[in-house]
Amino acid sequence: MTEISYVRHKKRKLGLLSAMLIVAAIIAITTFTSSEKSAELMVANKTNTLSISGPWEISSLDPSKQGYILTRLQVIETLLNVDAQGTLTAGLATHWQRSDDGLSWQFVLRKGVKFHDGSELDAQAVVRSLRYAQQKHGSLNKAQVTHISAVKSNEVKIDLAKPYAAFAALLTNYSNAILSEKSYKPDGTIDALYGSGPYQMESFSPPHKLMVKKFAGYWGQKAQISFVSYLTGHRAESRILQAKSGEADIVFTLDPSMLSQLEGSGEVKVHHNLIPRTMFVKLNAGHPFLRDPKARQALSMALDRAAIAKNVLHAEGSETAQLMPSSMSQWFIQGIDNNPYHLEQAQAILAKLGWQRNESGLLERAGQPFKLTMMTYADRPELALVATVIQAQWAKLGVALKVDVTNSSMIPAGHTDGSLAMALIARNFGFSADPLPIISSDFANGGGDWGTMNWSNPGVDRAIAKLLESNDAEQSFELSQKVAQEIYQDAPVLPISSYSQYTSVNTRVKHFKFDPFERNYFINQMYFEQ
Repeated sequence: MTEISYVRHKKRKLGLLSAMLIVAAIIAITTFTSSEKSAELMVANKTNTLSISGPWEISSLDPSKQGYILTRLQVIETLLNVDAQGTLTAGLATHWQRSDDGLSWQFVLRKGVKFHDGSELDAQAVVRSLRYAQQKHGSLNKAQVTHISAVKSNEVKIDLAKPYAAFAALLTNYSNAILSEKSYKPDGTIDALYGSGPYQMESFSPPHKLMVKKFAGYWGQKAQISFVSYLTGHRAESRILQAKSGEADIVFTLDPSMLSQLEGSGEVKVHHNLIPRTMFVKLNAGHPFLRDPKARQALSMALDRAAIAKNVLHAEGSETAQLMPSSMSQWFIQGIDNNPYHLEQAQAILAKLGWQRNESGLLERAGQPFKLTMMTYADRPELALVATVIQAQWAKLGVALKVDVTNSSMIPAGHTDGSLAMALIARNFGFSADPLPIISSDFANGGGDWGTMNWSNPGVDRAIAKLLESNDAEQSFELSQKVAQEIYQDAPVLPISSYSQYTSVNTRVKHFKFDPFERNYFINQMYFEQ
């Protein structure tokens, strides 16, 4: 081989070797990049997506509005959590304490927490989120917060104008979730949602659908299911079909009367769990017909709650005449008759108040017939059914009741403008670990949108004011019992039934767990059967 040929041969070999090295490098880089971003490039399909259905619409990503969906789907998190027994547990804060005078609270933040945009949790992020939460409608405003500040990079201090014993429980509420700085516009509105949970936003199609995907950088237990979709199923019939067909893996708030449709199905298991929610009739105590407590008590006596629980709700034994279930023992009154149905006694009470039956059988006083309108809403289909039964039961008493099924927003609107006479609602007392914040807003100082209306009880006001400052367990129990007794006796609301949650779970889903406070779906603990 000539010298020139040899040189050319060597150049060809070196060129080939270089090309091979370049290809190998490209393959290595591609492999690394694809493994790093495989979760991002993965396409959602039936095999890697958990589908959930519930009756709740979601029209906003702002935690102060429908944040309960976002905490349940584990997108956003709060400083503190609550376990199934109602005990406060660590969340984004690992330690917390309040000062001896009850006017300041300090929270030590969890280390190593990253938001979905890659930024890290620090005290400034907490301060920013809670200050924005103060500006919006949410539970934080139940306490008189005067200042929120960063003490250290991982420590936050919150000062109050007056002691609020249940303040830590407020921080378990979804409206006080902690978001990254990039989530907010300058005015505090939500631009894009970056939380810290095991799932992050993938797509949002309001008001009926959203999808989340697992977040590889989560500080706690990593998710095993790649995607989760949430679909609103307004009608109970739609949700039961979603469960039967397998269109949805998990379906919440099933109508008990329809559960027989799932019997014999080897693909679905139905879970039955008690929750701290009560169905009751909210009364306008300022209405001329309802101003006298005896009139309200008569209406209560004319309710056959046991019949409603058994024949309408298909939940025999769930009837109740008091606000709280036995699981909330501090507020539960022992020895109360759950079905104080006495129609003749109710008729006698109203007769003493001047109500007499006219020729058509309707009660009348001073030329005015006893006619009322009851509002309720379609989000919970059982409410409309129960309302029509109440209509029939009160007809026996001589009361003409019109049922108006409308949007739930019309109830607080009617409360505000004074047009509401009564409403049948389902009130959740488990928004936080302690029901006191809800009790105080619903029943103290004239009541609230979802509580009493035009009802005044100085004894209740004083007891709740003391409860909000008390750290003495024995005193708190006595005060809570006093409030519960006054509400029961004065009847500003008429409890009907305690709630149970019926949930269908497809057998391919493993390790389903129910949260009685309905804060979390625990999706990161679930997996699919292989």
